[in-house]
Amino acid sequence: MKAKVREDKCIGCGNCVALSESQVFDFNDDGLAHCILEEIPTDLEEVTKEAINKCPTEAIEEVTEK
Repeated sequence: MKAKVREDKCIGCGNCVALSESQVFDFNDDGLAHCILEEIPTDLEEVTKEAINKCPTEAIEEVTEK
């Protein structure tokens, strides 16, 4: 699984950072969230999906490969 944060939608609320305990998402220098992992390990997929669902601006997307 892969995820990305669309910075144009992120408001820096920190939900995803808190939910993942900074293991998947963290803040960049602009105070916006970003995914810190290239590939989400299986044991963190559930919390990543929860962060996607709880993002108030729908800024986090699961990246699907085609």
